[in-house]
Amino acid sequence: MDDIIAAIEAALERKGLSASAASLQAVGNPSLIKNLKNRRTDRERAHPIDNLRALADVLGLEFYFGAPRAVEATTQINGERFATVPRYAATAAAGNGLVNPEDQPVDHLAFSLDWLMQNGIRPEECMLITARGDSMAPAISNGDLVMLDRRKTAITSGKIYVYNDPEDGTRVKRLEVVPDTALIVRSDNPDQERFPPEFHTGPSMNTISQNILGQVIWSGRTWK
Repeated sequence: MDDIIAAIEAALERKGLSASAASLQAVGNPSLIKNLKNRRTDRERAHPIDNLRALADVLGLEFYFGAPRAVEATTQINGERFATVPRYAATAAAGNGLVNPEDQPVDHLAFSLDWLMQNGIRPEECMLITARGDSMAPAISNGDLVMLDRRKTAITSGKIYVYNDPEDGTRVKRLEVVPDTALIVRSDNPDQERFPPEFHTGPSMNTISQNILGQVIWSGRTWK
């Protein structure tokens, strides 16, 4: 438990969050981290394991229980360790075909291994693709490179995801969940005449949730 608390405290500092704010975001209870430190659990809410998983998502930590794992550096530059993430010749925007993560990547980009580990990112579980269009501007602009965490396919309301739409191709959108009712697909671009919110229910909602490629966890921009 001491290791878990230490990881939580380090993540709070990186994120600039208070313990109560992170707890509130994770499970709707500002005392979660306080109770963990006191070796107690909030039994009136979700199972403690579910609480920890939700907290890990808020803090950008990996939730994992099993044999020790290690991410090996692929190269070192001036003593700093780097790992690579595969980049695919694919785009995420309406009407541009479907991204197939089983295809061969066109190349790999190197990222600081320390940075990846601090943010709970496992490079072998991620992929890089290019965003097209301006529906997600200013957060993501046309031509931006986006990194997807392929482990994160369960929708957390308000996060940005890339998903394959059988009719519109691969899309990058912010998804909002109305529990047991609907899935709202939103664009960040404030021009709602061009990019109105889309409301999906029933089979349409399931089609999206079952075809999530991953959550967008990083983006990079080339300035021209």
